[in-house]
Amino acid sequence: MSTAKRGKDLKGSKDGKFTKIILQTINTNAWRDLPTKSQSLYMWLKLEWKGDKYNNNGKIALSCRQAANKMGVSINTAASAFRELQAKGFIVVTRTSFLGVEGEARLQYYEITELPLPTEAQGRHLYARWAPGHDYPIISPVKPKPRR
Repeated sequence: MSTAKRGKDLKGSKDGKFTKIILQTINTNAWRDLPTKSQSLYMWLKLEWKGDKYNNNGKIALSCRQAANKMGVSINTAASAFRELQAKGFIVVTRTSFLGVEGEARLQYYEITELPLPTEAQGRHLYARWAPGHDYPIISPVKPKPRR
């Protein structure tokens, strides 16, 4: 089978989803300072973005448990990767997690700063302004209170 034929088959299938790795993003001090676990998580977060047409940036949801399963790591490792991405400016929490009225948990929402928000023309690229010792604020998911 020719490569052109394989490419066409993948493009038309549901398994053909991909994400771009932009050289300007990975050629920053912030990216080089990220552990590989955080670089891996970043790709999984970008795969949650629905593209320009159905832009959900700012409402991207991926739990630590889901991320851990996708990455093949522990929940604590995935949580650490989320914190590192926030600290370097790759992601920003737009809605914190909470326990809903019916007791149903709500996931945190994230903005990927490389990508534009639905109301903006371009992303904020906070990671490009990151410098060692000047991390961005980190918002960790709220842990439910233990039942008594």
